[in-house]
Amino acid sequence: MLINRRTVLAGAAGLLASPVVGQARFPDRPIRISVPFGPGGLADVTIRIVGQKMSELLGQQIIVMNQPGAGGVAAAQAVLSAPADGTTLALFTNGTAISVPLVRQLSFNPVSEFVPISSLGFFDFLFLTSAEHTYRTLQDFLQAARARPDALNVGTINPGSTQNLSAHLFKSMANIEFTIVPFRTTPDAMTGLLRRDVDLVIDGFVAARSMLTDGRVRALATSGASRFAGLPDVPTVAESGVAGFDVTSWNALFARAGTPPEAIAILNRTVGEAVRDPSVRQRLLDLGIEGRASSPDEIGRRLVLDIARWGDVITRANIERQ
Repeated sequence: MLINRRTVLAGAAGLLASPVVGQARFPDRPIRISVPFGPGGLADVTIRIVGQKMSELLGQQIIVMNQPGAGGVAAAQAVLSAPADGTTLALFTNGTAISVPLVRQLSFNPVSEFVPISSLGFFDFLFLTSAEHTYRTLQDFLQAARARPDALNVGTINPGSTQNLSAHLFKSMANIEFTIVPFRTTPDAMTGLLRRDVDLVIDGFVAARSMLTDGRVRALATSGASRFAGLPDVPTVAESGVAGFDVTSWNALFARAGTPPEAIAILNRTVGEAVRDPSVRQRLLDLGIEGRASSPDEIGRRLVLDIARWGDVITRANIERQ
């Protein structure tokens, strides 16, 4: 049977013009990431480091939109008001999980209105004391707290923060009593530690890095399940006598529900490539962050579990909902 060459060419042209073949490659425009914190904070710096590499890999600009506000409402609404096409994303953190049980009328649902993409990184908190204090280990602090209930003070930033709730969890799991002193900012808390207004401060690595270097403060323990790579000689709280204690905070990317699975897959793969880059990993480690991507399901489950966990801590500590 003879086949007309013009018919073959016409059929091929029809295939090339089909919608599937002709679709634009994702992403075909800059990607905006809505961050619920101001510039310069740990979450903001994290996404800028990872985003720079993602931009190189995707061939599109990554635009960070800082939209601070109570409960992350402004940042979340910016994503919910944009098309569900994968080009406007939300940066969620452990603080997002806390907001669900803490904020009385949270105007968005991070579980049902968003879909997970990937984690960016995980980080622990340090249990810090003044270098002039007699405590050499966290066991020393625990013994002092048991010998003098309610005599010791632990400083954190504002009530409802991960640091503050970590202090409540520590008190409960260690079965000790101490006064939790809230400070407005991390520098205020560190100043209080140096002045010996508080005996212990729970905060991040970056907050204490310079003071650890010059010897003004001492790290007694880290909050995670395993030791922090940047301070390998510092034991965990669990190793120091509070079995099962594990507080690891995180940053992750989420998209509006309804975003095409193909876009989620491309973004997930790109985050993974970005955080595996040696220079990105080192820059994050310098901030106390372990750069680590996840599957969408993994970080989605983490969000749900942390909502339940911190809700229990808030209830047990009788923290008033905001």
